[in-house]
Amino acid sequence: MLNIFEVSETNKMIEQENLDVRTITLGISLLDCIDSDLDKLNEKIYGKITMLAKELVSTGNDIEKEFGIPIVNKRISVTPIALVGGAACKAPEDFVSIAKTLDKAAKEVGVNFIGGYSALVSKGMTSADENLIKSIPEALAVTERVCSSVNVGSTKTGLNMDAVRLMGEMVLKTAECTKEADSLGCAKLVVFCNAPDDNPFMAGAFHGVTEADAIINVGVSGPGVVRTALTKVRGENFEVLCETIKKTAFKVTRVGQLVAREASKRLGIPFGIIDLSLAPTPAIGDSVADILQEIGLERVGAPGTTAALALLNDQVKKGGVMASSYVGGLSGAFIPVSEDQGMIDSVTAGALTIEKLEAMTCVCSVGLDMIAVPGDTKASTIAGIIADEAAIGMVNQKTTAVRIIPVIGKGVGETVEFGGLLGYAPIMPVNSFSCEAFINRGGRIPAPIHSFKN
Repeated sequence: MLNIFEVSETNKMIEQENLDVRTITLGISLLDCIDSDLDKLNEKIYGKITMLAKELVSTGNDIEKEFGIPIVNKRISVTPIALVGGAACKAPEDFVSIAKTLDKAAKEVGVNFIGGYSALVSKGMTSADENLIKSIPEALAVTERVCSSVNVGSTKTGLNMDAVRLMGEMVLKTAECTKEADSLGCAKLVVFCNAPDDNPFMAGAFHGVTEADAIINVGVSGPGVVRTALTKVRGENFEVLCETIKKTAFKVTRVGQLVAREASKRLGIPFGIIDLSLAPTPAIGDSVADILQEIGLERVGAPGTTAALALLNDQVKKGGVMASSYVGGLSGAFIPVSEDQGMIDSVTAGALTIEKLEAMTCVCSVGLDMIAVPGDTKASTIAGIIADEAAIGMVNQKTTAVRIIPVIGKGVGETVEFGGLLGYAPIMPVNSFSCEAFINRGGRIPAPIHSFKN
């Protein structure tokens, strides 16, 4: 239970420091909807989602009002659709019909995103996997709330380079299909290595096959709270710095635990995990970059940035795991460019490059996230960036991801505006030397030697 001092402290964090519960995500298994008839499959999917999620948004709103805790998003994740649609979908356009059904269901229940238009292809692709992947550009162009993800590798299986090459092509095609909206479709598409089954954050959320029929996962966020706490210990040594981050992460996670338990009880759906990630927004004072600069960097990207991020990520995890029985998802510090004003400022100042961001992803939660690049970037170059990031995840036994946006018709020096939580981003330069011969080899990169632990 929270005591009166904690309540007062929490209210201050909410009112002055941008503390919020970023999302309540309802995970729904669609395995019992599988049918060889496409019309029946779509009917079952729509029926199950709208039945289980009909009170999700109103429940979140009620909790928000009663406890005074902002709950920014209510979302749904579903079983990877490549698995659900395999029996009925014989071509990419068949999968697009399921995307439309998911979008319709999301609008009906009022959630802002629905994730799980996904394929898990870390070792190989079935015909259903390939058809779903090839349908992604059209699916994201004709829907508003559907998010897509593809897992192309893991520490246990290595990297599926055929899938990596295909995803390079699909990212570019998605950009083309949504070019009238500054290639916005790519903001709803993420490529993973070691994707977790219980991630509540978009665009990478899906409901893993090892999960229960339905589950409540909550993602918390408090970059502003952490930064404010650190302003009180300026000049102190690393021990004091680390203790401050841990204590603050504990408090933030406790808020998420409270909301998760309450949502679970009211909806009658089991509680899954708390994802204790520091997820920034474009709002001033809600930036992971600001935390790193408060730690002692002039700008993110300066020497010492990777070490500062490693420290932050580790202390957030250490503090958060003490506040909840079940911590999962991604859990750590996100470093998206467009969604973090401090990151945007560092790119604009010339302090931060894609190469430095890649180094930072070795020690953070996710990867190269919400990065805008020139629209004439080659598919093979995008695939090479995906391969590099996936290799970091594979070798380091961690989740990594790429959400990259080639903005058709724009180049380095220009800016793209996405709006809302997606923010805006300067177009960043990419290495112009080719990796096409490497990407076109085909096959798999084997798993690292330390993966053999049986």
